[in-house]
Amino acid sequence: MVNIMDRITLNPDLCNGKPTIRGKRITVQTILEHLAAGDSRDEILYQFPSLENPDIDACLSFAAQMAGRSFASYPVAA
Repeated sequence: MVNIMDRITLNPDLCNGKPTIRGKRITVQTILEHLAAGDSRDEILYQFPSLENPDIDACLSFAAQMAGRSFASYPVAA
């Protein structure tokens, strides 16, 4: 089990505050988009040589935790 806090960093001065991987300029969103597009782990690791397999696990865990949160929706004025 990967500890996402060791892998996912939040820095308001990096990538506009988006969650990144180990302080690199690679966002969690970027990795999730590659996975959603059907890229394999090996392809992602090839494209981003500074990443490690546990980084991808951390991105997936982070996404699962975000999806498990409650969200409030408010009507938008027309």
